[in-house]
Amino acid sequence: MSHDPRITLARPDLAARPLEGVTVAGAYADPRPMTAVVPAAPLRAAPDAEAEQVDQVLFGETFEVLEEAGGFCWGQARRDGYVGYVARADLGPLAPTPTHRVSAIRTYAFKDPSIKSRALGPYSLGGLITVETQEGRFVKAANSGWFVEAHLSPIGVFEDDVVAVAERYLGAPYLWGGRESLGLDCSGLVQQALLACGRACPRDTDQQALMGRAVQAQGLARGDLVFWRGHVAILLDERRILHANAHHMAVAIEPLAEAVARIGATGTGQPTAYRRL
Repeated sequence: MSHDPRITLARPDLAARPLEGVTVAGAYADPRPMTAVVPAAPLRAAPDAEAEQVDQVLFGETFEVLEEAGGFCWGQARRDGYVGYVARADLGPLAPTPTHRVSAIRTYAFKDPSIKSRALGPYSLGGLITVETQEGRFVKAANSGWFVEAHLSPIGVFEDDVVAVAERYLGAPYLWGGRESLGLDCSGLVQQALLACGRACPRDTDQQALMGRAVQAQGLARGDLVFWRGHVAILLDERRILHANAHHMAVAIEPLAEAVARIGATGTGQPTAYRRL
């Protein structure tokens, strides 16, 4: 049986112990959970600061570490299962269970419970916060500073409109492998919008293309997803899409017909699927 290496914590020399008897490796070990302590930790394809960023682990999310060497940790992001390397400096001991998530598109924490104190961040929508104490309208977060409580939502309280969440990223720069409000890619946009609404979502477009059910191009509606080879967009309505794309180098709104023609002209081809979640 073959396993998707993007979401399988295994190499020929080492694999996670739960994979013992499932995949062949030279040794097996138990992953050690750690927590991202920076606003967005790059998850890279190799243990090198210059290596491709394939994903990000946002503040407060858990990264299951299987190996630590040369200033990098090899492991798996618990949020979406992606495997790769995260700088050791971006991780800390496993934090207590999160109590809140960042619900503003982005926000700062402050060194003290005052907007005049040193700002930390910014932290992006979806970051996980463990509140330790409260003072007025500020709450103190583990591994960070004081957040304005109005920019957080309790765990279990979600948005109810995936498209409206995605629209809040309008104008954000395009960033390969990004999931943060300061930069994200097409599948990162879809994933973040769904997570904000309490819906699990895989990381890459080919994985996302398996979600929901197929619909026809003649019957599209708000919230449907349109896929090309290696790309995904969200329908604002039957005629317009919202997507993070390398043509605009930003999250942009574009007529669907124009996008189909433009993307087709690049050699990528026509849309491969339309899906309704």
